[in-house]
Amino acid sequence: MNSVNSTPAQSSGVVIVTGGSRGIGHAISSLLAREGHAVAINYAANAAPAEELARTITASGGRALAIRADVSKPEEIHALFERAAELGPLAGLVNNAGITGTKVRIDEQTAETLDTLFNINVRATMLAAGEAVRRMSTRHGGKGGVIVNLSSVAARLGGLPGLVPYAATKAAVETFTRGLANEVAHEGIRVNAVAPGLTATDMVSPETAKLAETVVPMGRVGHVDEIAQAVAFLLSPASSYMTGSVMTVSGGR
Repeated sequence: MNSVNSTPAQSSGVVIVTGGSRGIGHAISSLLAREGHAVAINYAANAAPAEELARTITASGGRALAIRADVSKPEEIHALFERAAELGPLAGLVNNAGITGTKVRIDEQTAETLDTLFNINVRATMLAAGEAVRRMSTRHGGKGGVIVNLSSVAARLGGLPGLVPYAATKAAVETFTRGLANEVAHEGIRVNAVAPGLTATDMVSPETAKLAETVVPMGRVGHVDEIAQAVAFLLSPASSYMTGSVMTVSGGR
């Protein structure tokens, strides 16, 4: 794998990556920077990893901003897009921010925890997409662009025990992806999703990672760089005839 210190290619446009400083988001931000994109690295609370990544990208000759915004708050989503405009016109959005929620049975879930889960995983994805469309759509004077939403194989498998609501949010993301793709296809915007399987991040416990040996046909968890490669492909001209698709990256699960 290339490191984030590799020399970036010629600029390919500005991309916002929500939750872009940790795990899969970090890998996506790093790879997009290497491929020549200016990257707006969103984070919710912990500034240090986002700012360090932005410094690393800048030191390598790329362009990046670390931008704090809680995507569960519509006004902060708007502010995120306004700040990202300092890098230039928007060319892409990666809706990566997400949480698994409280891991308990549905009869133990509370309305408050479900509200938080759906606000971050579903509502924020829709609101951020709306902000992106207003900036990229030819209907609004934009030059087009690409939206990539992060889903999960849980959307089709129903989720692990205790994470059923999480799976439901990702099913909503996939339905939204297909519908929005149709809605804005004639406005120069492509909309696709990536559905990772079990991936080595801090959201996956050692016990779950061990489970991959038996439930994943390839016998292992995925690596964050493998998910990032799929996202980068969907943002690239190589996928120019793809919209409304969900790319599964799950080792066969």
